[in-house]
Amino acid sequence: MISTMKLSDFDYDLPRQLIAQDALPDRAASRLLVLDEDGQCLDQHFRDVLALIQPEDLLVFNNTKVLPARLFGQKSTGGQIEVLVERLLDERRLLAHIRSSKSPKQGARLTLEGAFEAEVLGRQGALFELMFDDEKTAIQLLEAHGHMPLPPYIERADTAADHARYQTVFAQRPGAVAAPTAGLHFDDALLEALKNKGVATAEVTLHVGAGTFQPVRTEDLSEHIMHSEWIDVPESVCQAVEDCRKRGGKVVAVGTTTVRSLESAAKDGVLKPFQGDTDIFITPGYEFQVIDRLITNFHLPKSTLLMLISAFSGYEAVKKAYQHAVTQKYRFFSYGDAMYLSAKVIE
Repeated sequence: MISTMKLSDFDYDLPRQLIAQDALPDRAASRLLVLDEDGQCLDQHFRDVLALIQPEDLLVFNNTKVLPARLFGQKSTGGQIEVLVERLLDERRLLAHIRSSKSPKQGARLTLEGAFEAEVLGRQGALFELMFDDEKTAIQLLEAHGHMPLPPYIERADTAADHARYQTVFAQRPGAVAAPTAGLHFDDALLEALKNKGVATAEVTLHVGAGTFQPVRTEDLSEHIMHSEWIDVPESVCQAVEDCRKRGGKVVAVGTTTVRSLESAAKDGVLKPFQGDTDIFITPGYEFQVIDRLITNFHLPKSTLLMLISAFSGYEAVKKAYQHAVTQKYRFFSYGDAMYLSAKVIE
């Protein structure tokens, strides 16, 4: 369901200095803005989720693993290029964005990181299909030579520290080119404490694509073409959600990527196993089928993710919460602070 709201309704003023450029050394030391059932904003710390989540609840994580997906190199003509992998197709073929003064043509050969070559097989829309020429797989080459694909609003080159920090501690399945950032706040100690409390967990997979940073360019939201991302919601997750419902618990989604996965798998009104692409676009007016609570970071102005959380907690409540976060100087975006949306607020 597409909202009758306009793109400009989701704009807000953000001082540039509030955009976090570096991660905190301690993952769970972030601040946590709790938006409660009455629409009140409570200033807490991320470790307080241990008190907010009850033993009967279910925490659902996105276990995707971020690839070091940015590569620098040159064309055979000598022109400089920047490659950002969007999706792996198989062990050696992938789709990628290529930034260069002139787009390479089919059959062109690229030298990447001075270490290996790739051939341009063709194009799929704005993306280039590449094949890596090496005995190693694409994942092995990226792990050995790639740079972590920090978002464009982090205005610095990646460092060795980012290879660990721009990755959740529970990441398992390689394929993302951006981190599921709400999960970055969990460390092993917090996960162990939740386990000891008796909180059940489950894992979906959504390989976050570079499209997550693409701006919405149409004022009329019904004209926006949503990017697709690959998801896997296994039977075990469906069973865990059913068990949570039976014991009276709440389904707590860790991140908007988890929300998109669960809601895509329940598009017919019933949560069922699903594996494949989703282009779900959640805007105010959407009726959620699965999630009851949401842990999330702060999102860019006019972004589809801001629209998603506005659909969940209510437009006015989220607008008020963001104004509060700016006033209280919370840290924004991927390496920033977090929110706990405790329930839909009746407006």
